[in-house]
Order: sequence, then C-alpha cells, then structure tokens
Amino acid sequence: MSSAHVDIPDGSAAAATDGFYSPAKQKAANRRPNVLTIQRARQTLCAAKVKLIFAALAFSFILFASSKLSSFMGWNPHYPSFVSSPSRGGYTVMINSWKQSSVIRQSVAHYASCRSVEAIHVSWSGSEPPSEKMIARLNEVAVLKSEGAQKTNFIFNIISGDQLASRFKPKSYPNTDAIFSVDDDVIVPCSSLDFAFSVWQTAPLSMVGFVPRTHAVNKEQNNVADYRYEGWWSVWWTGTYSMVLSKAAFFHRKYLDFYAHMSPSIQDYVANERSCEDIAMSLLVANVTGAPPIWVKGKIYEIGASAIASLRGRSRFRNKCLNDLISHYGNMPLVPTNFKAVSAKNEWLW
Repeated sequence: MSSAHVDIPDGSAAAATDGFYSPAKQKAANRRPNVLTIQRARQTLCAAKVKLIFAALAFSFILFASSKLSSFMGWNPHYPSFVSSPSRGGYTVMINSWKQSSVIRQSVAHYASCRSVEAIHVSWSGSEPPSEKMIARLNEVAVLKSEGAQKTNFIFNIISGDQLASRFKPKSYPNTDAIFSVDDDVIVPCSSLDFAFSVWQTAPLSMVGFVPRTHAVNKEQNNVADYRYEGWWSVWWTGTYSMVLSKAAFFHRKYLDFYAHMSPSIQDYVANERSCEDIAMSLLVANVTGAPPIWVKGKIYEIGASAIASLRGRSRFRNKCLNDLISHYGNMPLVPTNFKAVSAKNEWLW
C-alpha cells in the first residue's frame, strides 16, 4: 500500500500561493514585519509627543500659578515708594504699658533676650508716671539680658494721662524699619517672634501679627451696612480674618507717621475713646494697602491681669468703635482672608 508524501512549506515559502513559489511575493512577505515595526514606532512617537505637550502645558501653568500665587496670598504686594526694601537689621519692640508695673520688668527682660531686637521702647500711660528708680532698673534689665547678643537700646516714653492712642505717637522715633507692637502683658517666644519678622520682611507693607480678628455685616439699612466686630471664636470657626491686633503685630515704622497725620476727626475720636487705637491702626493699614493682613501661627502667653480686657460691655464697645471709624473713612477698608503663615520647621503634618 503506497503512501503520498506532502512537503509543507516553511516560513520562507509562506508567501507562495496555489502551491507555486513566487520570488516577488516572497520579498513582499519579508517586508511586512518591517512595516509593522515602523507603524508601532510612529504610534509610540506620537504618544510621546502628546505627553511632552501636556507636560509643557502643565509646566507653563505651574509657572503662571506661582507668579500669581504670591500676590493672591499677600506675600509680595506692590509697594509704594516708602517701602522699597525689607527692613535693615533687626526690629524695635514697642511695648504698650497701662498701669501695670508688675509685668513690665518681665516683659522687658524677655524681649531684650531675643536676638533680632535692636531696641525696646516702652510707652507708659497712666495718671502717675513711673519712678526714676523703676526706669533705671528696667535699663539694667535690658542691658543684662541682651549681653549675650547685643546691647539693646532701651527708651522709656512717658505718656501723660490715660490716652492709649498715644502708643503710636512715640517721643523718640525708632531707627529700624520694622516695629513690633506688643502689650506689656503679652509674651511672644523669641523663636515665634523671629519667624514673624521673617514673614514681615517678605511683605513689609503688610501688618503681620499673632492675634487675628474679623468683622461681619450685622444688618444693612438704606444701603448702609452695620458691622459687627468678631472675636477669636469666629476666626476659629470660619477660618477667616480681616485684622491682626496691634497687641502683638509687626508693621512698618512709616505707619507711625501716617497714624500721626490721620484725619483730625479720626484722631479726636480715637483720643476720646479707650481701647480703640488698635482697630484704628488696622483700618489705617488696610486703607493704605487695599490688602489683608497676615496672621502668623504661634503661641503667645498673657501674664498678669489686663484691666482693659475686663472692661464691661467690651463687645458692644468694639462694635461701636468699628462702625464709627468706618463712617469716618466713608467705606470699609478691611479685606477678609483665610491665609495663615506657618513655620515648616514646627509642622510635621502637611
């Protein structure tokens, strides 16, 4: 019994048709893998081009956003001519003391120990001036505590009467551009103070401080708004603020000039009202800049017992002060914000 033998063509003869071998068809078959490789290469190149275009667009967007973010956050506003550069050297601490001789020594000793403090000015307001012995002792404390770094320049300004508004009208003008205004019963750790100073240096036109407050519209009648002064709990709840109080805040020394040359009606009002000068300063800075202040995250400590903070009807009084001053300006200068400056060195959660 015979059997038929059939040869199956290998890959080189796969191009043959009808059982016949064709050199032309064989050559075409050999070219097909190369065509597929070229097509795949083109597809890969197109995909790479698309990714490159998207990457370029993303990079351009990041550059654009970065350029706009600083102005949005308030870090680099357009400064007027009087603030053309950051503060030279350190800063002056202006301590507002109101009949609290028991805490002023502790306050002076602390701020004299901070490395960037170049001078301490104490504004003493009260019916009875401090004794010569007390002033001499404070000078000794300032020099003693600053021996490790520098000799702090200590100046005592005596303000006659109970005019707290005079805290921004010192008899001797500070030499530093940066002023740190603080109440005598408020202690800010030196590390927090130095960080706030570095923040202020990036935006010397702004008011930079540790005690944020805000405002809200209470009601509106005949297109005239009545505003409500809001305390810390409103800031904590909403995350929004429009003021940083001068009880612990940096500002440029030129604002002392502006404060002294405010409208006579505003000056008279502040002079006749107790504990209204801090709102007046916040409104003044906001009116000049058209921008919000900067709240710096940091712990502050209160020592002694503040007689001003315990005044009855303080909330109602602050509402009246805010609205009366706004009426003098003729508009609302305050600008709300929810930006907060935080030191990355002290934050582990991002």
